[in-house]
Amino acid sequence: MSEQSRRDLAQLLLPVIRWTPDRGFSEARPLIDHALALGVGGFQLVGGEQDGVRALTKELQLKSKHPLLLAAELERGAGQQFAGATGLPPLAAITAMGDIEALRRAARLTAREARTMGVNWNLAPVCDLDLLTENPIVGTRAIGSDARKVAQLVQAWIEATQAEGVMGCAKHFPGLGRATADPHREALAVDTPADQLKELDLHPFRAAITGGVASMMTAHVAFPALDSSKVPATLSREILQWLLRQQLKFDNLITSDAMTLPGVCDGRTVADACVQALRAGCDVLLSPGDLDTTLDALEKALDDGTLDPERIKQSVRRRLKWAQWVSPPNDWRRPSGADTAWGALLADKVLRIDQGPVPPMAGVTEVALVDDDDDVEGRRADRTGIVEAMRLAGNDARIVSAPTPASAGPFVIALFADYLPNKGRFTLRDDTVAAVKGLAAQAEAMQRSVVLVGLGDPRWVQQLGMAVPTIHAWSGDRVMQQAAGRGLLRKK
Repeated sequence: MSEQSRRDLAQLLLPVIRWTPDRGFSEARPLIDHALALGVGGFQLVGGEQDGVRALTKELQLKSKHPLLLAAELERGAGQQFAGATGLPPLAAITAMGDIEALRRAARLTAREARTMGVNWNLAPVCDLDLLTENPIVGTRAIGSDARKVAQLVQAWIEATQAEGVMGCAKHFPGLGRATADPHREALAVDTPADQLKELDLHPFRAAITGGVASMMTAHVAFPALDSSKVPATLSREILQWLLRQQLKFDNLITSDAMTLPGVCDGRTVADACVQALRAGCDVLLSPGDLDTTLDALEKALDDGTLDPERIKQSVRRRLKWAQWVSPPNDWRRPSGADTAWGALLADKVLRIDQGPVPPMAGVTEVALVDDDDDVEGRRADRTGIVEAMRLAGNDARIVSAPTPASAGPFVIALFADYLPNKGRFTLRDDTVAAVKGLAAQAEAMQRSVVLVGLGDPRWVQQLGMAVPTIHAWSGDRVMQQAAGRGLLRKK
């Protein structure tokens, strides 16, 4: 095996660089140095502060022998990953406004902020349809449930993103909308008939292709109606080569989802899964496990004929084509003050109130936090945004564990509950329900009204069935917590 072949294979791997609050990117240094020496094709960035990310991406591009794809999952704005950038509401919240131009502006703002940090590939939008309440992972990440409407919005989002010089990524092909388990936790199959999948689930992906989407991310889910071998789509030649390449005429970059997830590794090593993914038709692999182990397996597969050398060359060419497309000339638009001001206001605009109106808050507002997501690995831990926004507006907001005589005003219960990777549930825990109802009963016993704030998909707080004013804030991200805090104080 030639050194060039190994370097070609390395270009198809994109390891993950994770930022930590205490050490920044320093823990990832050994991985970064080794990956650059091997000649990887890029990285996925998780977390960081705006200036630090900008410095890192510049360094990575300078040290690499070829232009890199630098990816991040920015479904909810650049602030979803990077402190200092603008956080945005989930796509479902934006599209619920019925304003396609708001969706385009959100995509543009995200792309402009990403480019200023050197991030050139947004792993978004989610093209999965929101079809099942019992789907534990899609929720507000989806644009909606109507295939034709979603298709139109997907195309608008992609065109707005790529007009700013950032690659879009339609995911998770051929669609996670019918999943009833989480591929972050287990292997799963969707048994829907092929004609139904092609008529509905594939519709947004067709629109993404029509819109010129740069990349498509595969689903770690088996679709027996599309491939009787029952392997996940990521490992299926039938789904990737025959359906996506031949029938749907997609000729741009196919990327896997993270190759370390149980949905694709069930019964096989990460390295073996990587071999099968490239053989099936993936061009690049996100989070490919231990780089040396995976590269050794890919080399062996190339030597023994499991991998076709011509297929690998095609993938190398595709990756390079798109890495050159996003290589930074300096004339891309930076976000303007008007862009970021609009983004900051968007969170307030998407708030929805049920069973209102919300009663006026007292000078002292007591807020109890109930967290249905506190057992989810990798969850967002910051839960102080509501009270901080209220204090900034002059209200003496306090986090309490129960109502006290310090306030006679409405008692606020903030419920953090959402569809999250690794959660594996679509219903509230019994102890969550008991906690919320117990707090409400205590407040009512003190003749105080109750206001609920749902920090997640509205379906979670609706499970409580409580007839009290409810603010739906769509997610537990800091930007939505702050918007909810302002919403509580808004004069009606």
